[in-house]
Amino acid sequence: MKLKSQKITALVIAYNEMGYIQPCIDSVAFADEIIVVDSFSTDGTYEYLLSHPKVKVIQHPFVNFTMQKTYALSQASNPWILFLDADEVVIDALREEIQATVSEENPHAAYWFYRKFMFQKEALRFSGWQTDKNYRLFQKDKAKFSDRKIVHETLEVDGSSGILSEKLIHYCYKNYEDYRAKMLTYGRLKAKEDFYREKKFNYFFYLFKPAWKFFNHYFLRLGILDGKRGITICYLNALGVFERFRELKRLELKNELAYYLLMP
Repeated sequence: MKLKSQKITALVIAYNEMGYIQPCIDSVAFADEIIVVDSFSTDGTYEYLLSHPKVKVIQHPFVNFTMQKTYALSQASNPWILFLDADEVVIDALREEIQATVSEENPHAAYWFYRKFMFQKEALRFSGWQTDKNYRLFQKDKAKFSDRKIVHETLEVDGSSGILSEKLIHYCYKNYEDYRAKMLTYGRLKAKEDFYREKKFNYFFYLFKPAWKFFNHYFLRLGILDGKRGITICYLNALGVFERFRELKRLELKNELAYYLLMP
């Protein structure tokens, strides 16, 4: 049995996303409310959003992904949340599925979306991304972002979860330098997360885990079938893991130095 559709707030966090934020916003035009939290973009993203008649844009300083998404969630006024990255696009078939889902009598508390990873304008079929999924649609009063992670944020759901059949389009790979910078940033944030949780630097993991990441995604997850694009993605994903351990070592050394400087 289907009931009257409940209202949806589409949430996006953004920083310097001109060229990608426009199709993202266009694809969620069906939402009753669109809120974008911008981290003081310098490329025209904020100005574009400010002039958009359907968008409420708020500038808020970025500390980490979890805090930024938690802040965005606090601004929403509707019972259903559709939370997207600025480089994600909802296709028409997925829009119809979303609208049908929030009209159901006994919906799940949250829904996973599978994503189609786009290498620039071409779909990447393998390289570890073929089973990529994230929570994107959920009831506001039944979910929150875990404060235990600051990158690859985790949604804590009070209730059951479902999976939508249509895929979300993810334009994650814009160009080599952009994706490389993104992987390095994720690696550093993950290192901070490890450091705060008192995980120790380990030379074995420093050497083994990046190599395993590449081997796993390129060979076991069939990145080899993606050709040169597979090599690029698998290498950069492994580079992010390498940066995680390099940064963790740097944070430990910095902490030790501060300790000795403060000793009487």
